Amino acid sequence: MDQFDLVGVLESKRLNAVIGWLLVFFVAIVSGGLLGVDPIWAGFGLFLVVLVVVPPVGYRSIWVMLPWELVVLAALPLVGLGLGFDATNSLFTYMAVATVALVVAVELDAFTSVKMTDGFAVVFVIITTLAAAGLWAVARWLAVSYLGVQLVLVPRELMIEFIFSAIAGMIGGLIFSVYFRRLRSTAHLREVMAE
Repeated sequence: MDQFDLVGVLESKRLNAVIGWLLVFFVAIVSGGLLGVDPIWAGFGLFLVVLVVVPPVGYRSIWVMLPWELVVLAALPLVGLGLGFDATNSLFTYMAVATVALVVAVELDAFTSVKMTDGFAVVFVIITTLAAAGLWAVARWLAVSYLGVQLVLVPRELMIEFIFSAIAGMIGGLIFSVYFRRLRSTAHLREVMAE
């Protein structure tokens, strides 16, 4: 794949920013409401809010925001909880995790000396999603052990979750690959039209 600047994912369009900020506020409110009920999802939501706010803070502009579609994908389980239905099953959870992995890749590319090709970013998403599945299992075990959360995980269910995380990572990687290609072709079209 060609070298493509992942920073191109960040958008500076007003409508995108307004929708993005509305989603940030929604996720923050839902996460705040979950603090006493489900600390794991509350923590995920607050972490997501911090990740989504990094580009506007880094660029010192409220108009620079991740595409709202990425924010929705990352927040899908929380949006479901906020609307009153449980979207925290494994596939939704790991699609959200895959999206968070892409957001991390974009922000690493934008704000550090780390530069990634879109192909490497896709592989990064898949591997990070699998790693997050392991961390998620440990976080739930810690919540059961120290926070009194009632949750029973048997090895078979845990392995099914790892399979879901691998599938979600691959689906997320493919979706993001198509998304990067679309961004690249749009950027190329703009260059041609400018000439």
